[in-house]
Amino acid sequence: MATCHSLNLDGLVIIGGVTSNSDAAQLAETLIQNNCKTKVVGVPVSLNGDLKNQFVETTVGFDTVCKVNSQLVSNVCLDAISAGKYYYFVRLMGRKASHVAFECALQSHPNMLILGEEVALSKLTLMEIINKICDGVQARAELGKYHGVLVIPEGLIESIPEMYALIQEINILHNNNVPVAEMSSQLSPWAAALFQFLPPFIRRELLLHQESDNSAQLSQIDTEQLLAHLVETEMIKRTKEGRYKGRKFSSVCHFFGYQARGSIPSNFDCDYAYALGRISLHMIAAGLTGYMATVANLKDPVDKWRCAAAPLTAMMSLKRHLRGPGAIPIGKPSIHPSPIDLKGKAYELLREKASSFLLDDFYRTPGGIQFEGPGSDAKPITLTIENQDYVGDIEILKECLSKVRTMVKPGCSREILKAAISSMLSVTDVLTVMSHPLNAELPLYHFK
Repeated sequence: MATCHSLNLDGLVIIGGVTSNSDAAQLAETLIQNNCKTKVVGVPVSLNGDLKNQFVETTVGFDTVCKVNSQLVSNVCLDAISAGKYYYFVRLMGRKASHVAFECALQSHPNMLILGEEVALSKLTLMEIINKICDGVQARAELGKYHGVLVIPEGLIESIPEMYALIQEINILHNNNVPVAEMSSQLSPWAAALFQFLPPFIRRELLLHQESDNSAQLSQIDTEQLLAHLVETEMIKRTKEGRYKGRKFSSVCHFFGYQARGSIPSNFDCDYAYALGRISLHMIAAGLTGYMATVANLKDPVDKWRCAAAPLTAMMSLKRHLRGPGAIPIGKPSIHPSPIDLKGKAYELLREKASSFLLDDFYRTPGGIQFEGPGSDAKPITLTIENQDYVGDIEILKECLSKVRTMVKPGCSREILKAAISSMLSVTDVLTVMSHPLNAELPLYHFK
């Protein structure tokens, strides 16, 4: 605030994801309370793609990162089918949500994809995941195929119930300043047993100091190597028991991390960022503060985009926080990461193609980012399938209400009036139930 005063700033544009825009809302409120003239507006920019809601269809950077990683995954797919003897375990960035892995799978068609949201919803244990992968390997072996590509998200390990509980125990020990060398001896009996079961390299990575938000350093945990190690162990076991009679299982692991954000941006991200920048200018000029620049109808050409300003508070909900041992939980308004919609059209499409992806080597090669020619203006597949146009839907509702006003007015028949009243009462009842606040403080992949 002192800096805003000293620079005599009219506006401050905060660019980022869920955390940055939550901070923007807090900062906007603080500046107003202290009579600071600086207006604060947010812009949705995040490679993770987890800032999604009725106002934000996607974030700047997501398309570019997915295009770069999809090319890398497709290269691995071609290498796999060429060598014919390795299973590639590929971990993609995205932190807790699986949006990047999901989009890249739709673009490159790897044989298997494990989403953190699926694991969290089904409460799959680590060994249940391993058995599912092994079943896929065995099904391919029966077709004479001893290669394949498995894609997982960065945050998968936190979606596994027992691993999440272990990580939480380790975080508590970190918060209590327990030395790393002594942590394993202070775990609960079941957590200690799980910890000892894990390979040494995973143990070391789990003990790393947590991020600023008290979460594990997901980018530093080699989940893909853990899965490859356990799958190999299980396949050896199945071979000894006579349940698997194919070739020896061999794996190669990759982590495609934050290198992708250094890429030249795609056409879509260039257009999107330019539009958001211009909206931000108009918002500040109009005196708005605590708002986010948004663009709707992104699936269509640029001239059909709908520009708007949405209040940051409309995207926020309460999340419980503790400020020390034994403290009473307090509510802190925040914008929470949005998980993949497991009831959405994009996920339904993936489920329909899952069997073909697993067995048919239906690999797709999107190629590198192009600025001209075929494919240069392609948009994220999830964005085009979801067909989310919140502002457009509001316009449709307004048109319907306008037609009702026209048809139901003094002079209309009693039958029309009764039908209108009955319909409106029914709609009101349904909307009342749907708008009742639900207990959704924690994201889908948390267990408490």
